[in-house]
Formats: sequence, C-alpha cells, structure tokens
Amino acid sequence: MRCRPSTMSSTSLNILLFTVLCLLVRSNSQTVHKRFEYKYSFKPPYLAQKDGSVPFWEYGGNAIASGESVRLAPSLRSQKGAIWTRTPINFDWWEVDVMFKVTGRGRIGADGLAFWYTTARGEYTGEVFGSSDRWNGLGVIFDSFDNDNKHNNPYVMAVVNDGTKNFDHKSDGATQLLSGCLRDFRNKPFPTRARVEYFLNTLTVHFHNGLTNNEADYELCFRAENVVLPRGGYFGLSAATGGLADDHDVIHLLTTSLHTTQQAGSGQQISSADQQKLSQEYQEYQKKLEQQKEDYRKEHPDEVRDKEGEFDDWFESDGQRELRQIFQGLGQIQDVMRDLHKKVDEVIGKQSNSLSLLSAVYSHAQGQGLQAAPGQPAQMPALPISRQDWDLMSSNHQLVINTIAELKGFIIDVARKSDALLQGGGAGAAGAPSPQLLSEMRDGINVVKQTVAGVSQRLSAPPPAAQALCPSVSCVSAATLLALLGAHLGLMFLYAVYKERKEAQAKKFF
Repeated sequence: MRCRPSTMSSTSLNILLFTVLCLLVRSNSQTVHKRFEYKYSFKPPYLAQKDGSVPFWEYGGNAIASGESVRLAPSLRSQKGAIWTRTPINFDWWEVDVMFKVTGRGRIGADGLAFWYTTARGEYTGEVFGSSDRWNGLGVIFDSFDNDNKHNNPYVMAVVNDGTKNFDHKSDGATQLLSGCLRDFRNKPFPTRARVEYFLNTLTVHFHNGLTNNEADYELCFRAENVVLPRGGYFGLSAATGGLADDHDVIHLLTTSLHTTQQAGSGQQISSADQQKLSQEYQEYQKKLEQQKEDYRKEHPDEVRDKEGEFDDWFESDGQRELRQIFQGLGQIQDVMRDLHKKVDEVIGKQSNSLSLLSAVYSHAQGQGLQAAPGQPAQMPALPISRQDWDLMSSNHQLVINTIAELKGFIIDVARKSDALLQGGGAGAAGAPSPQLLSEMRDGINVVKQTVAGVSQRLSAPPPAAQALCPSVSCVSAATLLALLGAHLGLMFLYAVYKERKEAQAKKFF
C-alpha cells in the first residue's frame, strides 16, 4: 500500500510528458503555406508607369519613382518622403522582403529609413523618418545617425507603438525598442536586404549585409515572441535626411502571405455526401465515354486502330530518353576519337617522311643507296646517328674551322711581310731575295705542314662509336691538300720574285 502513491505519481508524470511531446510534434509538423501578394508589392523593371505612378501604391513628399527603384529621400538636406499601400491587407500573417541601398559621400550618414505596418497610412513628411509619430503598429527602423553619441549606429530596431507614444529621437528609441541589432547598411557593393516575418505572434527579422550577391546570405538580426499587432494594417516605407544626407533607394518590396494548414484548408472542405456524389458522377461519365468509344468502333470498323500503340512512337519513356542521350554522347565521343586518329596518323606520316629523307641522305653519304630486294617494298633504314655522334661531328667541324682560320692568318702574315720586303727596295745581286726571307718562308711552310698533318691525323682517327660517322674514302686526301698548299705558296713566291725584279729594272732604267 505504501508504494501506490509513487506509482501513481510516476504514471501521471509519464502521461504529462507524453502530452507535451504530442503537442510539440503537432506544432512542429504544422505546414506553412505561402502566397505572393502582388497588390502589396513592387519590383523592377517597370516599377513605375509612364505617368510616374506605382500600381497599388501611393507616394509623396520628396520621393521619386522610376522604372528601377523608388528614391524616398535624395542626398539633400532636410528631405522626407514615403510610399504606402492604397488598401489594407486582408491576411493575418505575412513576410516582407525589402531590398534597398543607402549611399552617401560622407563617412557618417543621416537620418535613415523605416518599414511600417500601421492601422492607418502615415504622413509623407512626418517627424519619424519621414512618417507620422504616434503610429499604431510596427516600425522596423534602419537608423544611420548616432543621436545619443553612444557609437551604436547604424542600427536596426523594431518599435511597437499603440498610438499614444512619441518616438524618442534623443536616445534613438533605446527605451522604446522591442529588439534590434547593430548592422552597417551604408555604401555596400550590393543592395542590402531585410526580411521581416510576422507569424503566430512572432516577429523575426533577417538581414543581408550586401557584401555578396548571394540571395540566400541572410543572418538573423532578432526574434521577438508574443508580439500582438493589429489586423488589417497598411504597409509603408519612409526615409528622411538631416544636416547630413544620403540617397535612400528602395529597389523592391515583396509581400508574401502566410497561412497555416487549417487556414489553407478552411473553406475548401467538402462533406462526405458531396464527395460520394461527385465520385459517382465521375464514374458514370467514364462509363458513358467508354460506351461511346465502343459504338464508334462498331460503326467504323475500317478506321479501328490499336489505340494503345497508336502514339507509342510519338512519345518516349524516361528510360528510353536516357538511353538515347547515352547513345548520342557515345556517338559524339566516337566522332571526336576518329578525328584524333586522323590527326595522329597525319603527324606520324610526316615524321616517317622526315626520317626517311634523313636516312636516305646518310646512306647516300656512306655510298649505300636504298636498295630493296626484288618483289619486296623498300624499307626505311634506321637512322644510325645518336646524340654522341652529333656532338663529335660538331667538335670536328669546329676544329676544321679553327685550322682554316689559322691558315688564313698565316697567309696574310706572309703576304704582309712580302709587301714590306718589296717596299724596302734593297738592290741585291740580280734582285735575289735575302737569306733571312728564305729562312722565314721555310719555317712558315714547315709550320703549315705540321698543322695540316695534325688535322689529317685527327680526321683520319676512328670515332669511339661502333660505326664511323664520316665516309671511309675522302674526296680530297691529305697529300693532295698539302700539294695544293705547296703549289699555292710556290706561285706566291715566284710572283714576289718576279715583281721584285721588275721594280729593280725599272729603277735602274730611270
């Protein structure tokens, strides 16, 4: 008997927890239906008509409407303007998305911009950011000027008024605000946005800082519960400037009405009797239609066709569409690969022709022509030239060039000395050259012979590679080269002696 109270208390606690859990699940599972309200919205392009009016809206004061935006207050001192809906709303819960830009040259701007939901339309040149004071409803204010010198501006705040309170400008409404957040909305690269939602007496404000162009880049500014607003109010926007001035441009205001599942289904419920009646009528109509089709087939037997397969070729299922797209993609890939193969074949053909020409040139230099066996196509010989062979040929070529340069310098030196001797005009016996000149020429010829012999030995030495780079039989041998050089030097010597004798005879004659 003593355990019964504890058992009863635990049972009641479990029942209470189960009830609370059911209520939470029911509240969370409630679906919200949204509907765009065009009569309480405006957006570009063609925001304003040709006569300057905005459909379903009225504006005044210093506000200017264009095709792309509504400038509530220009960047001039002491400017005020506002825009209001013409008719009150006919729904309880709503969501408003406001896109705006506040720009100015100064580091500090003034005064700010405000969104209104009030029971009556405010003034166009009022005292509270361009609207009327003592409003009845909600005001979401974007205050850009710091009146209380607390360095807490720009600031976004919500103020609820019952129509009896004056807004405190000196404290920036700090004692009257419902909630707020410190956010900078001046001179941003992209338009700033604010999303104000009022649903089930809960006010939520999300803010887009305008630093990116991502429409989903919102952050929570504040959330306030148990907020009771009057029904059937007006939407409005207003702005004002003071000693400092900014351009206050509103690009769009989009209103969406929010409805719960019960509200969305109210007025559309049909009784069970009506549902049964409509279902019976539909079935009767289907039977009548089938009977008419059967009568038509009997009256026109020649025109009877397979209705089920008549339009099968006109339509395709999802699987057939995917297979068709796959085959099309494979066909495109095959075409591209075919083109690539053609191009690769062309490149390979060009390389083969180049290698054939090089091999033919090398084989001709070796004295071995491209000979093919009878009845067999000529095959491309391999190119026996490696990187080392090319380097060795380059070094030998450079050695020949250097030797020829030395020979050229020596021949120039001999000619210079011969000219100097002839200009000296020495009167020797019968004009014969001096023994010193003969010894120098003999030494020079010996030096030439030694140099040519060294070059001949280097050229005739076999290369380190397995195959010889140069042909085995040279067109000009070393002996022939020496004979030509000796004949050339002999002719030069005879010409010098002949010239010297002529000059000596000419001097004796005079």
